[in-house]
Amino acid sequence: MKQLQTWFRYNNKNSYSIAALMPLVEAGIAREPKEGIMLYSFASAQAEEVYREVDGAAVDAVYIAGGPHPSALPEQVLEHFDFVVIGEGEETLPELLLAVKEGSDPAAVKGIAYKSQGRVIFTQKRSPVDLDCYPPFSKILAPLEISRGCPWGCTYCQTPRLFGTCMRHRSIPIIAKYARRHRDIRFTSPNSLAYGSDGRKPRLEKVQALLKTLAEQKKPIYFGTFPSEVRPEFVSAEALEIIVKYCANKSLSLGGQSGSPAVLQSIGRGHGLIEILEACELALDYGLVPQVDLIFGLPAEQEADQRQSLELVRWIAAKGGKVRAHRFTPLPGTPLAAAQPAPIAPDVEACLGKMALEGRLTGSW
Repeated sequence: MKQLQTWFRYNNKNSYSIAALMPLVEAGIAREPKEGIMLYSFASAQAEEVYREVDGAAVDAVYIAGGPHPSALPEQVLEHFDFVVIGEGEETLPELLLAVKEGSDPAAVKGIAYKSQGRVIFTQKRSPVDLDCYPPFSKILAPLEISRGCPWGCTYCQTPRLFGTCMRHRSIPIIAKYARRHRDIRFTSPNSLAYGSDGRKPRLEKVQALLKTLAEQKKPIYFGTFPSEVRPEFVSAEALEIIVKYCANKSLSLGGQSGSPAVLQSIGRGHGLIEILEACELALDYGLVPQVDLIFGLPAEQEADQRQSLELVRWIAAKGGKVRAHRFTPLPGTPLAAAQPAPIAPDVEACLGKMALEGRLTGSW
């Protein structure tokens, strides 16, 4: 077996991925390429920078990539890397590292892509992992990942393509065990209020059981806040009663995405504008500031749709809520991967910029 040191290429954008994988492999942290085996996890926004670093590296290393961008575009990534881990890495990465170190045939490792004689080889697809079998972090603390997967399949989103359409959840005892490491307790989930459910209809008794158990640790709990969010149609008086009883939240992060009913339908959101408005009103009734994510420039948008979204921004701001506005970026592996962003009307862009300068809007403006 080759004695190769393994390294995670760390940056502040991939710390959650590294936190989840460090308990499973013996590896150091590197901020530049080192000899041995280099592990990279990255999204599309970092891809070109990563490629330049790997192509220009002057060290003898085996390069392995994983994460959203490599999983979606393995053929492209293999122009720069030796192996790609597709999807979840908890089972795949340790097996691949063992194969590399032993010099055995990587074809036996499920869930990877690599090149052989100039041809890209895809091995057998791996089944989704049981989250309870794997710790959410070890040396590097991260928010507690309580759920994975999403059944909605929004056309702009990588989550269901990366983690599947069947929601999986960590059990309450496992979450409570790792929560003891934190001074305050925060979570990652595609939809926090879907905890314990199939992701389509809430199981609030599960949410309450989780928060009640964690409250016994007598630490601040932040549920449904960044880096997580909740879907608007999951927000109800009963849900918010649970949150305000057990949590320290002063805000609630909502995935709205558009103020246009037509655009919401075209991207497959599964809810309409009325659910966004009602969720904001309910949050305010319970003393929580709604923080709503909206995307401008979605391919189906017309100027009229953008003005509906702008009207929603103004309504939220007037109510005392906050908006995080983003420009649409096509992501590989999604149905909109090849789509061009719709041009943003000059008056809409100017208004968003003015609101950003006034501190009433955050995001890319």
